[in-house]
Amino acid sequence: MKEDQSSYRQITKATSLFGGVQVFNIIIAIIRSKFIAVLLGPIGMGIAGLLNSTTDLIGGLTELGLGKSAVRDVSSANGTGDKIRIATVVTVLRRWVWVTGTLGVLIMLVLSPWLSQLTFGNRDYTLAFIWISITLLFTQLTSGQLAILQGMRKLQYLAKASLSGSALGLIITIPLYYRFGIKGIVPAIIFTSVISLLLSYYFAKKVKIESVKVSLVSTLAEGKNMLILGFMISLSGLTALGASYIVRIFISKTGSVEQVGLYTAGFAIINTYVGLVFTAMGTDYYPRLSAVAHSNELCKQAINQQAEIALLILAPILMVFLVFIKWVTIILYSNKFIAIDEMIHWAALGMFFKAATWSIGYILLAKGASKIFFWNELFGNIYLLGLNILGYHFLGLTGLGISFMVGFLLYFIQVFVLSKIKYQFSFDSAFIRIFAFQFLLAISCFIIVKIAGKPYSYISGMGLIMISVWYSYKELDKRLGIKSIITGFRN
Repeated sequence: MKEDQSSYRQITKATSLFGGVQVFNIIIAIIRSKFIAVLLGPIGMGIAGLLNSTTDLIGGLTELGLGKSAVRDVSSANGTGDKIRIATVVTVLRRWVWVTGTLGVLIMLVLSPWLSQLTFGNRDYTLAFIWISITLLFTQLTSGQLAILQGMRKLQYLAKASLSGSALGLIITIPLYYRFGIKGIVPAIIFTSVISLLLSYYFAKKVKIESVKVSLVSTLAEGKNMLILGFMISLSGLTALGASYIVRIFISKTGSVEQVGLYTAGFAIINTYVGLVFTAMGTDYYPRLSAVAHSNELCKQAINQQAEIALLILAPILMVFLVFIKWVTIILYSNKFIAIDEMIHWAALGMFFKAATWSIGYILLAKGASKIFFWNELFGNIYLLGLNILGYHFLGLTGLGISFMVGFLLYFIQVFVLSKIKYQFSFDSAFIRIFAFQFLLAISCFIIVKIAGKPYSYISGMGLIMISVWYSYKELDKRLGIKSIITGFRN
């Protein structure tokens, strides 16, 4: 029991550290989004969303997934304790991020007129794409430095880099939006990437790495496995980015750029504000799961523990969004964005399935099953894209929320069956009990919001939220010994 409690506390410790970071980042994001919503409106948010999604698409094509695959290699090298081995892997990584980052810049420069035509229906944004092409290099160099920090478990440096980057990014970008309006979007994107790069280098320099000479042949040989896994991750990420890009283009063509802005704002709430739990946990979870990847039984234990903690933390947050989304939207954006409320109601239910899927999905990366990972992600993104297009075509923004929920239900079934067949994975009864209870409460919140008028839906919903909080506390106390920790502080 003490060993299990130690595992749960390790999960919670990392989650607390990066949860705090993510909360701070979210506060910054809220302030930034509020300024963008007020100063630029849905149209400005739509333009920013299209520019960023296009840049992400090209980046996904050229970065070769090194930011993720390298964590596994650096972590393995760090586990050996061999300083020369660590230095070799780090040197190889730093060389390859320069190559892939430069490739991204060149491709975007060449394709900028075509990207403007495809994205906006004209070539008015060609110069914008030319300018922001440099961010592909900056972003790739940043991801390399952060992969080193994560792989070597320098989590405090990683946290500080994220915190300071968010704060400085806000200080610099908000005046640009205020002074230049929509014309300030491109400079804001560039300055943000420069700040992230400088800070990542600053904190990575604090990690003492030996100086070694690595030949070109060794660079290719050492980078082979890193590149193969990274390439598969990149392809799968590219399909996700491509699907997101196609959805935005479809909305822009059949609806309007303003609708793209509403879609972007809605899923920023779900994927950024609610998804902070995934971001916080994933920083430590991936290297930790990789360390026990040799054993299916240990993987099963780690996944179940991670899934339980994720759901216990997420469920009350999701219910707050279900009940009070109107006020959340107004606070985060403005009255102009209330149209996204229905979409978020459905998407919030889908996040329960995403939480379970997210916990299982890392096993493919930890095992190094690059081909299986790619085909799994490709298949999931294809039907999610189809569902999104059908959802928006028939039901508009609400249809996108429904497609999110249905898509992640199907994806959950897919990943669960795959991991069960391939790695003998199964959920423990404890997770099933937690999922069933919290999801039932969420469904109750959803129904109450739909059928009850104000203020009755708020009153009833608040009661259900309190039940969810109480249940999460009781279950977390069983796993972490919260009462004993509090008692220890008092004494």
